[in-house]
Amino acid sequence: MSSSSRPTRPLQVWKALSPEMRERAALAFFADEQAVAEQAEVVGLISRRINFRTRSVLAMPVDRKAGHLARMNSISDNVASRLLVAYHLAHQRSMMGAFLDSLGIAHDNGLIATDDVKVPDGPAVLEAARALAARWPSEDVRLYFTTLLLQDPETWGALEGLAEEPPSGSDA
Repeated sequence: MSSSSRPTRPLQVWKALSPEMRERAALAFFADEQAVAEQAEVVGLISRRINFRTRSVLAMPVDRKAGHLARMNSISDNVASRLLVAYHLAHQRSMMGAFLDSLGIAHDNGLIATDDVKVPDGPAVLEAARALAARWPSEDVRLYFTTLLLQDPETWGALEGLAEEPPSGSDA
């Protein structure tokens, strides 16, 4: 339950994902209009890895670029972080929205609607985590909580420990 057992860098989380989740995250990453800088970094990495010109990698179909990225372990923490965020925005918005609803945090389809988020207290977070664990697979909840902690440990510090093992939805 200590922070030392939880991944402390986005790259560690990326490396631990299943090949299927990596593929889904990579496809979401290349569809993310906010990831232009990170996409350019990845295109350069792919170019060097497969010894292709950058222009040739840019012309590749997205699924092929995503496949290359999904198999890469040597990426920056910025890219890994963007991959995690893109995955959640593309595939986990309903879970994100349910969690924020449970905490009374205003959001737009899972995206927090304000820059000034009130830090949720421990009991409220635990109750919201229980509600999530009752509705979604623990692997998805764990990944979401880990991603929140990596993105903003100050706001989401109450999730510490829950990222390793979300509470069961039936615990009282």
